[in-house]
Parts: sequence; structure tokens; C-alpha cells
Amino acid sequence: MGGMDIAVIAFVVLVVLVLFAGIKTVPQGYRYTVERFGRYTNSMEPGLNLIIPFIDRIGAKMNVMEQVLDVPTQEVITRDNASVAADAVAFYQVLNAAQAAYQVSNLENALLNLTMTNIRSVMGSMDLDELLSNRDTINDRLLHVVDEAANPWGIKITRVEIKDIAPPKDLVDAMARQMKAEREKRAQVLEAEGARNAQILRAEGSKQSAILQAEGQREAAFRDAEARERLAEAEAKATRMVSEAIAAGDVQAINYFVAQKYTEALASIGTANNQKIVLMPMEASSLIGSLGGIGAIAREVFGEGQPPSSPRPRQSTPRTGPAGNSSETTS
Repeated sequence: MGGMDIAVIAFVVLVVLVLFAGIKTVPQGYRYTVERFGRYTNSMEPGLNLIIPFIDRIGAKMNVMEQVLDVPTQEVITRDNASVAADAVAFYQVLNAAQAAYQVSNLENALLNLTMTNIRSVMGSMDLDELLSNRDTINDRLLHVVDEAANPWGIKITRVEIKDIAPPKDLVDAMARQMKAEREKRAQVLEAEGARNAQILRAEGSKQSAILQAEGQREAAFRDAEARERLAEAEAKATRMVSEAIAAGDVQAINYFVAQKYTEALASIGTANNQKIVLMPMEASSLIGSLGGIGAIAREVFGEGQPPSSPRPRQSTPRTGPAGNSSETTS
């Protein structure tokens, strides 16, 4: 092998080394910065890239995927002087590789301290009750503050979440007693409202019942009065007819009227609840005479000839009582 061959081989090897030194491959999700004589020139995108060997070099390899930053537990004093322990998690993404590489040193540590400081500031400006019940508000405020502070570094804070807020044990016990007292108070209030509503409903029911009962009594009284009115009209009509018959000279009509009232009175006396034995000083001939008048009227109605004369009442005979005294009753 002559000197020419060695020179060719050396040239080929040099070309290969130069090519390998100038060809750079950037994986997906990363950005590489290019420095020329120590000064930033440009950033390489994912894929195959070329640089000037021995003049340009790779500066920083920045991960532009979204990353998670775990914020450790720290003590926070709230506005009402309550001490709580809080930890959080932050999500960030590199938007500008050059700014993230050259505007801040140790990017992750800077973001961690920035987040912890703002957690103390935001949570320290709130009361404990507000702190425990408004986590969404805390997350929104932290996200706005930290993202604004990290913007000059080419960083986008996508999310800040408070994972846990742990008050002291004695404070937790006090809060549990307070919650129990409030729930008991609420239960008593609801029970009182239920009792009041029940009384109101019972009163309304009694009112409606009384109204319906009064309406029923009024309707019954109205119908009873109407029935008595009809009965009185019928009795008045009957009396008028009897009066007209008497005025026309029909003696049997008055006998019928008197016999009817006489028998109704006897029926009323006999059916009384407080009367078991009835002693009446009266003669049977009077009732028989009245019944005879009724029979005469009936014969006139059914057409059995001329009306008979009224029966003559019999003379009453003296009766001797147990003491030997006599009593007379005239019909």
C-alpha cells in the first residue's frame, strides 16, 4: 500500500467523522439548543438536523413535554392564626427552549420554590373555613400567580392542585364538635318545623271538618224545615177542606176530623217512653161515636145510599170507686 492509498483512506475517514459530527438527530418531545463558540444561535426541532462540526455544538437538551412537579408538605399559617400542613402538585411545560435554558438556572428547583412561596402567600391570606371549603379558588389563584412569574422563563404552568390540607388534631376535633352541634341544631329546627306544620295541618283539617259538619247540619235543617213546611201545608189544606165541608153543612166531616185527632193523641200517649200505665177518666162511648161518624163518611164516599144520622151518645152511668165515691164524665 503506497502513500497515496493511505492519504485517500485518511481523507475518507475524516469525511465520515465530519459527517457524524455535523449530523444530529433530535427525538420527539425535545428541543436542542445550538451554540456557536459558546453563544446561542438556534434551536433544533425533532428529526434530522445539521450543524457545522467543530464550530457549533449542542448546548441544552430541553424536554418540552408536560412535566409534573411534586411540591412537598409545608406548614402554612392562615389569616385567623390556624396552622395547617399543605402539599401540592404542579404541571408545567417548556414553550421556549432557549429561555428555559438561558434565563434561569436549575429550572425545576426554581419552579418548586416559586410554587411553595405562592402557596404560603395565597393560603395565608384566607381563613381556615374558607381554606377548607374553597380549594378550587386556591388552585385558580395559585395557577395565575405562578404562571405569570414563570412566563419570562419560557414556561407555561398548566395546572396547580392542592393535594391535601391537614389541620392539627385538636383543631380537627373542635371542628367535628362544631359540625355535630350544627347538625343537632338543624335537626331540632327541622323537627320543630315538622311539628308546627303538623299542627297547622291538623287545625286546617279540624276547620274543614267543622265547616263540612256545619254545612251538613244547615242542609239537614233546611230539608227538615222544608218537610215541616210541606206537612203544615198539607195539614192546612186538610183543615181548610174540613172547614169548607162544615160550612157546607156536612156534620160528618167534623166527626172525622175530631176522631182523627183523638186517635193520634191516644197513640202519642201510648208510645211515650216514660209512661208504662195510663189511667184516663174517659168513656168509650165518645170514641165509638167518633168512629161511627168515620164509618158514615166512608159509606157516603163509597155510595151506600143516604148518609146515616150521627149516633146518639149514651148516658154515662155513675161508677163507684174503691172509696165509694162516684165520678161522672160527659162526652
